Amino acid sequence: MNRKQPFFVFWALVLSSLIASISSYKSAQQYVSADMQQALELTLLEQPKHVITPDTIQSFNGHLQIAELRGKAYLQVGMQQRELQLEAHCPTVTILTMSDQRPAMALASMALIWILAFGFRPHRADNNKLTFGQLTLSDGRFFDAAMREVKFTPMQYQLMELFFVAPDHRLSKEEICDALWPKKEDPNETLYTLIRRLKPVLEAHSRLHIVSERGRAYTLTDSQLS
Repeated sequence: MNRKQPFFVFWALVLSSLIASISSYKSAQQYVSADMQQALELTLLEQPKHVITPDTIQSFNGHLQIAELRGKAYLQVGMQQRELQLEAHCPTVTILTMSDQRPAMALASMALIWILAFGFRPHRADNNKLTFGQLTLSDGRFFDAAMREVKFTPMQYQLMELFFVAPDHRLSKEEICDALWPKKEDPNETLYTLIRRLKPVLEAHSRLHIVSERGRAYTLTDSQLS
């Protein structure tokens, strides 16, 4: 798992938690609005005046079917189409407490656990790190002296990896061909092309050079040690 993946998972869980929370809130809001509307309509049948009195409030609360709304939902006079009308309202906090936020909380908890477990773990030292000629092989990638990743083609990467782990950084032509093209009858030309194209990449990003030993072997050398 690379360093970015834990944060992608974290934000995916956070987004899922937010979506679940909003969806639950909207469902509760629709449920509450429907109950308040029917209670208001019944109240207006009993008291068709646009004046709020203690009797109006008592009647409204009596018609509410959701017990949690009684005493919390309220009436106010509003203007609609230039006419005064009673409107029923409910605090956002009340709707939120009535909504089922358990799925959202579960996802949020998963996000927190995930980021604590994977996102902030100190990165252990790479015991397999190899450095030679200002080029470093670490975690399956090559880096220059400034720790910028050096982009090799897949075949170039395989050859460089062979050079780094070989004793004295020396490889015979047979060792390279057997490792890279085990089924190819005559890979000589392919090998020469690979070496020729790899040399300028190395020289641009490190002090390394590939020295040919009369076509029989190749050695990766550091120009400062030569």
